[in-house]
Amino acid sequence: MGLFKKLFRSISSKSKLEKDIYSASDWIYKALTSSGYNVSYSVEGMKEIDRFFDNPSGRAHIDSKPGTILFALGSFVGETAIKVYGGEWIVDDEDPEGEVSIAVKLTNGSMIFPVIKCMERYKNGGEDSIFAYLSCLK
Repeated sequence: MGLFKKLFRSISSKSKLEKDIYSASDWIYKALTSSGYNVSYSVEGMKEIDRFFDNPSGRAHIDSKPGTILFALGSFVGETAIKVYGGEWIVDDEDPEGEVSIAVKLTNGSMIFPVIKCMERYKNGGEDSIFAYLSCLK
């Protein structure tokens, strides 16, 4: 089987929610990069996510579309955790709260809930640092 067919089958076998996660993660990465944030799929890159939360214009963007932006940020944080520590998304397309309750099961068996963490970061401020959240998973 050719590379294209393998890639297509891999993408087409993803659930709708998984496809939304990848799309949202890519979208927020591009949006933050174009806005001058030096984001990356690394633990260090999470400092830029915290900076976005702390920036008044960042908060204004979240205020304008909280569900969309917090889902995208959580998707990016989860994708970063998977790239750094290994793991996979745990999703349920049937769950009416599925966008909020998406989880990452890391290869060490730990479960993280990146969208919920981003919601807490937005609500509570720096005490719920995204950088600290991913740093402690080592």
